Amino acid sequence: MASGNLSVEDVVTVAEFRSALRKFLRRSELVADSCGLTPQRYLLLLMIKGAPDGSGRSTVTELSDRLQLAQSTVTELVARSVDAGLVEREGSTSDGRVTYLRLTPEGERRLSCSFTGLQAERDALQDAVGALRPNAYF
Repeated sequence: MASGNLSVEDVVTVAEFRSALRKFLRRSELVADSCGLTPQRYLLLLMIKGAPDGSGRSTVTELSDRLQLAQSTVTELVARSVDAGLVEREGSTSDGRVTYLRLTPEGERRLSCSFTGLQAERDALQDAVGALRPNAYF
């Protein structure tokens, strides 16, 4: 789509979607804070618990990829989350070089608090995604 050929409808639709996305992100920050989490820790806990394989565990390398952050940044975030009692390390039984991360009961509690507090926002964001036309550009 050339810049001179933007349809008003597409621009309005994408603007509404971006507004809904920003509202979701801002509300996520507020809910995470009310549950005793920074936005970064909320995302970390969510990504660990929501591992694609359904195991509820992840490695720093996997998290770095999913969060699109440098491995050193994720390592520091993990270390602070371990110190806060939200995450625990677990060695792999099949490969001594691999360490998995799993939520502690306190991490589970805080993630649950944040996650359930965002249901209405997830619904609104899903509606905004549904309103996008297949050719709409973000």
